[in-house]
Amino acid sequence: MTQLFSSAAGDTLSLLVYPGLLTIALFGLAIEVTWSAVARQAIGRPNLRWRSPPTVQVIVALLAMLAAAQFAAPFNAVPTPDRNLVIAAIAIGFTAWAELALDPELVARPGLLLVIQTCWLLSVLGPAIEPESLRPQVLGNVLVPALLPVKVASGFLYLLCLPALMRLWPMSPPAERRARPRFNATRTMLWFPYCGLFTTLFFPPSTDDVAGAIRFFGISVIAALLCVVTGTMLTRRGAEQARGLYTRAVAPYSFLVLALIVVTLALTR
Repeated sequence: MTQLFSSAAGDTLSLLVYPGLLTIALFGLAIEVTWSAVARQAIGRPNLRWRSPPTVQVIVALLAMLAAAQFAAPFNAVPTPDRNLVIAAIAIGFTAWAELALDPELVARPGLLLVIQTCWLLSVLGPAIEPESLRPQVLGNVLVPALLPVKVASGFLYLLCLPALMRLWPMSPPAERRARPRFNATRTMLWFPYCGLFTTLFFPPSTDDVAGAIRFFGISVIAALLCVVTGTMLTRRGAEQARGLYTRAVAPYSFLVLALIVVTLALTR
């Protein structure tokens, strides 16, 4: 009974505090402020009035918490064998469709979003071809030289998809073109899930100490900043060039990544 309560307390801590909701909110707010400063775009003020949040924000928050609890973050109270990045990937991927179903104003060009999300899913599954597992401790300990090209190519594809998945491209839906932009709470809650998943997928697990925590969050912040810089460049180039990048460059590149995965899988058997 004591072990059951201890496990429940650890899971609750992981979901609500670290690396869960509180960490998600602080990380996301910091990156949103950075995005506003770099791109010179107003992000609006958070609505701090006490009222029920929109359903889409509640669902995105729950999915983000579930995903973050699976990461190889130092001091994560969820036992390592219980973490699974399949759960994290499904939870993060479903957030976009929750937004589309519950608040279509948040999603511009759903068809293109489906293409980008498919490319992103390929980048998530790529590193798992040889270990045939998406458990963080397995992925991080796979150091086969033959798999390095797949891992690098998949990581690059992941970063290419990130600006569009985070809605940093210059294709905002009509409701967002307003004199006083509203604070994008859903995007704020997705920064850490996307960037933390990147760190967990493509880098060995960090140790449970201060240095490990600095390393984990340092890599996650770098991924977020790369996304911010890329999103800023897309914004300055305009909607047509941004759309062209994803339809004529990122999508074909994903086929090259898929071909590389198939060849690597054949050579390592």
